[in-house]
Amino acid sequence: MNPSQTFAPSAPAETAPAKPERRWARRGLVVIGSVVAVIIFAVVALMIYMNYVPANLDTSTALTSEQGLYRISYQSVLEPITINQLHAWRLHVETADGQPVTDATIQVDGDMPQHGHGLPTRPQVTQNLGNGDYLVEGLKFHMHGWWIVEFDITSGGETDHVVFNLLLN
Repeated sequence: MNPSQTFAPSAPAETAPAKPERRWARRGLVVIGSVVAVIIFAVVALMIYMNYVPANLDTSTALTSEQGLYRISYQSVLEPITINQLHAWRLHVETADGQPVTDATIQVDGDMPQHGHGLPTRPQVTQNLGNGDYLVEGLKFHMHGWWIVEFDITSGGETDHVVFNLLLN
């Protein structure tokens, strides 16, 4: 290059306005990115919620019913309780003063509080074993986590409710 040659700075090139197709494409990417971010946030929040277990969760196998009419305890025939294994419980029901309840009608239900679904089976009391003991058959837990099993107990015209919490790992 010859030193006597000088170059004049070129005039800035005029920038053409963005084509409408490109603007719409950029907007579309922003919208898609925002939707994906919201979905990811919702999934993470749901996973945290579905795995939440109260710190003071009572997992006792012996409880007093809600109105205090009965004391109820259970013992699983399957120890430890295993996922996807059909099993039975031996339920013991007595009055508040410790007398066995030998003529109870008992309804059974259960679910996972965070998941919004119940047991995959319909457990029921199949046998009165005497002395306040009842056989509950058809229990099956198909997932790890926090489960509740509920009993409505009726005897002598009085009904009461109890909820047992289980943590299955």
